[in-house]
Amino acid sequence: MSVDSMRKVLRYRWIIFWTLALAYVLVYFHRMCPAVVAVDMMQDLNAGGSLIGFLGSAYFYPYALMQLPAGLLSDSWGPRKTITLFFCVAFLGSVMLGLAPNAAWAILGRTLTGLGVAMLFVPTMKVLSEWFRPREFAFMTGILLAMGGIGSLSATIPLALISSWIGWRMSFVVVGIITLVLAVLVWSFVRDRPADLGWPSLSETTEVSQSTISLIQGVKTVISCPAYWPVATWFFFDCAVFFSFGGLWGGPYLMQIYGLSKAQSGQILSMLAIGVIIGSPFLSYLSNNVFKARKPVLILSSIALLLLTALLAFYTDRIPLAGLYLVCLGLGIFSSAVVVIGFTTTKELFPVQIAGTATGLVNIFPFAGGAVFQILLGYILERHAQTQGSFTLAGYQQAFLALFFCGIIALLSSLCLKETMEVPELH
Repeated sequence: MSVDSMRKVLRYRWIIFWTLALAYVLVYFHRMCPAVVAVDMMQDLNAGGSLIGFLGSAYFYPYALMQLPAGLLSDSWGPRKTITLFFCVAFLGSVMLGLAPNAAWAILGRTLTGLGVAMLFVPTMKVLSEWFRPREFAFMTGILLAMGGIGSLSATIPLALISSWIGWRMSFVVVGIITLVLAVLVWSFVRDRPADLGWPSLSETTEVSQSTISLIQGVKTVISCPAYWPVATWFFFDCAVFFSFGGLWGGPYLMQIYGLSKAQSGQILSMLAIGVIIGSPFLSYLSNNVFKARKPVLILSSIALLLLTALLAFYTDRIPLAGLYLVCLGLGIFSSAVVVIGFTTTKELFPVQIAGTATGLVNIFPFAGGAVFQILLGYILERHAQTQGSFTLAGYQQAFLALFFCGIIALLSSLCLKETMEVPELH
């Protein structure tokens, strides 16, 4: 590679990365936004807890189901075309949600949104593998996930303020337009590989990647590996806590049990995003430099998660205001940011040829957990008597008890994980 070509690649790849990173901000925004506006949506759509739980989870079902197709389309059709088309679908879904005349149309809009943004993460991983060297890949993934934290942050205080100004409906219409703008930017600036611009590749794994494994063979290899299932189980129950509380029911809980305003609830929920932003590099540093292992970080995070869910379940209405900030910060770190270590563990369990397949398969489980438990918590809340349209303390105690059991299973799963980090021996 000539010096001039190298400079062009090194410059242009940052344009690609930041375009995709901005798109990833919207993925997390759409994922977490119902928490702040859930009470408004229940009132406007005349929907109860179960229906709003189903509305919130409607994002997660298509997201989980599209993980393997995302890999197939990235390989056959290309990441640029895949992301552009499906972000246009997300644009339609967000606008439909904002203009929905009833809960059924809102659920359809939310489903289309989840379907559209589901096709970003896996194609982006493929683009990064082409434009960045393997030793740079983990660092770039960490930055990408931190940008997701910014997306979570935008779904708290900013959404609370904007929805108070123009209403929750117009907020989703505006976000839909922004989604369409990003689809245009992806089509205009992103290229699947340097060769698309006539430049040589930076990848150092060309020879390895030529030894391909079919999708069916890769899937069989992953699901037949005993070490895969503790990771998948951990993902399901760990993320069930984060998506159930942070993605939907945390907002109504703070407003109805503590009497906080939407803006005040948004401030507290913003700590979830802060936890994601600071937790990803912090836990990566612990894993790579302090413990020099993956499993201890996952176990300690699972212990912390169990303690946090215990606070919610057994001290539901007795957590001081400062404590609520700390609970949300802790959930951001130990239930969301920690997935960086979970994905790294998954990648290290399998040969590089099926790393994408393994990541796609395991990525089904966190969103399946969110889908199941958002609905389950809504059902539990609705079973208890409501006073003036609000859920009762007993309802929230029972709902958070379900999250406490999620914490128990996540901890047990972490104890069964296989250590995957190989530390070179000193001679």
